[in-house]
Amino acid sequence: MELNANTKIDDLLKKYPFMLDYLITLSPKFENLKNPILRKTVGKVATLRQAASIGGLDLDDFVTAIREEIKKHDGEPPSDSKERQEALKGIIRSLHAGEDMEVLKERFSRLIGGVEASEIAKMEQALMEEGLPVEEIKQLCDVHVEVFKEALEGKDRPQPPPGHPVHTFMKENRASEEIISETSKLMGRLGQPPSSKAFDEHREALGVLIERLSEVNIHYTRKENQLFPMLEAHHFTGPSQVMWSIHDDIRASIKKARQALRQSDPEQALAPLKEATQAIRDMIYKEEHILYPVSLDMLSESEWIKVKAGEADIGYSWVVPDEGWPEEIRVEPDMPPVETVAAVSEISDVLGLDTGRMTLEEINLMLTHLPVDLTFVDADDRVAYYSEGPERIFPRSPAIIGREVRNCHPPKSVHIVNKILDAFKSGSKDTAEFWIELQGRFLYIRYFAVRDKNNDYRGTLEVSQDLTAIRKLEGEKRLLDWE
Repeated sequence: MELNANTKIDDLLKKYPFMLDYLITLSPKFENLKNPILRKTVGKVATLRQAASIGGLDLDDFVTAIREEIKKHDGEPPSDSKERQEALKGIIRSLHAGEDMEVLKERFSRLIGGVEASEIAKMEQALMEEGLPVEEIKQLCDVHVEVFKEALEGKDRPQPPPGHPVHTFMKENRASEEIISETSKLMGRLGQPPSSKAFDEHREALGVLIERLSEVNIHYTRKENQLFPMLEAHHFTGPSQVMWSIHDDIRASIKKARQALRQSDPEQALAPLKEATQAIRDMIYKEEHILYPVSLDMLSESEWIKVKAGEADIGYSWVVPDEGWPEEIRVEPDMPPVETVAAVSEISDVLGLDTGRMTLEEINLMLTHLPVDLTFVDADDRVAYYSEGPERIFPRSPAIIGREVRNCHPPKSVHIVNKILDAFKSGSKDTAEFWIELQGRFLYIRYFAVRDKNNDYRGTLEVSQDLTAIRKLEGEKRLLDWE
């Protein structure tokens, strides 16, 4: 029997009846397990993680104690998760070395079986920590799932309450599946290879579907900016980095399809569109069989409330979140209160600046009224502030505060982030600038090294500005004209 945080109390007691008396010795709160009705109801859904919380016990110590008691009683230690992890990693290394997929499936079934989603995620994390690049793990990701698919199919998909962030993510997945289905049917009507006549006939409908499908970007952006930071706080970065890289591939494929459609090139439009729809389907499977189960196990209710708090700032793909969760917001006692401007202002309302005096409220209002987006990264490379203007250029939400800045960018861009930070810290550079065209807008992005009076590096300021209208200015305007 596999023994981990998700093991059900009922399964444990059925396999090892003698554990009932032992559990009671660990905490008097387990006395209720003597009630057979309670065991058959609550015990069927309660996990060791939940039991540890009820009994006021450390989860790792609780599982270890159970394992040792079973071993002492009948010499049968449950499966060891570390051994399973090594076996899983061995299979992936063999895949990387080119071993036959079917041989590895058989090896997986013989050695492991019943794999938990969390173990696959931990395996990817471990491989990255051992030095395997994100891009290589991404290439292997589909193969990972293929090998483990049969084991994962037997696991129930999460069923969070309506209104919970995972419920909203899954609601969006159902909407995307409908759009993918419509897109696949339309691509089938175009023929293979697509005929020019059919393409001209269905071109407008295809364009509408591509635009609808492109809204998946909001779903992925919310994952990247709301869910991933919470996982990173638990030092769980590997799977999120791999997924972010795949998100960018999907975005690129949809962009290619859109551009080819504008150029009236049916074959060049359909090829990346097929890639995108298949990749979105695969991502849904990975989310609902790996990412969401792991996240639900790992994050506390207070952390999920933080995830939900910033969702509306980014938006939703195709759907509106259901009402319901959380019915009552409960803050865990070990969480410090959020420090607000109002709270700080009670200590010092007016600040003396180098060239004037302003209240904290005035400073906050000024920053939010600037015609640019500001983000400040402190000397420890963590996001300390972003301005909340009426129309942000790039999505930001409260979950980004305190996040390691390298985790705020897709994996393919991290080397550029490192290059800028290294140059700023060494003093070899003070600025870096980029300009891009995005969805019809011309965007200007600048980075400035922030130094104190002693010229010591104190952080980096990012300034983003939409120059679309400014670039069109000509001549002069000397008079006020508001009409």
